[in-house]
Amino acid sequence: MAEQKRIGLNNLSPPKGSKSAAKRRGRGHGSGLGKTSGRGHKGQKSRSGATSPAWFEGGQMPLYRRTPKRGFTPYRRKKWSIVNLADFARITGTDVNPDTLFESGLIRSVNGPVKILGEGEVDRAVTVNAHAFSETAREKIEAAGGTAQVIE
Repeated sequence: MAEQKRIGLNNLSPPKGSKSAAKRRGRGHGSGLGKTSGRGHKGQKSRSGATSPAWFEGGQMPLYRRTPKRGFTPYRRKKWSIVNLADFARITGTDVNPDTLFESGLIRSVNGPVKILGEGEVDRAVTVNAHAFSETAREKIEAAGGTAQVIE
């Protein structure tokens, strides 16, 4: 019975056919890659070190210049998280602040400012801490016996 060869780091090799020899360019026309070395004849791409950027369209007016540009994004725009009074039904307890709104899934991030809007009704007295309130939201919260406190 033939002795089985042990596999170790000293005798590892890639599977047959997975590796191919590098193309030896410019080694005579018998090699198939002589003379122009597979680069065709003349032109920018035949020269050494010459490349054109991926977005270059051969002198045609490029796409980024053909398409119209409109509007702009203000650099310091505040991204407000908006919550309506109707959404308070999803919150248990009487304390409402950005943390409880985040835990209940009403806002995506605790970092930005939160504004409470007056759509819907408040069914219990709640203490609401937010960065801003609409007038109707403030009136409805206070009418239900709660308080609306502005976070600085």
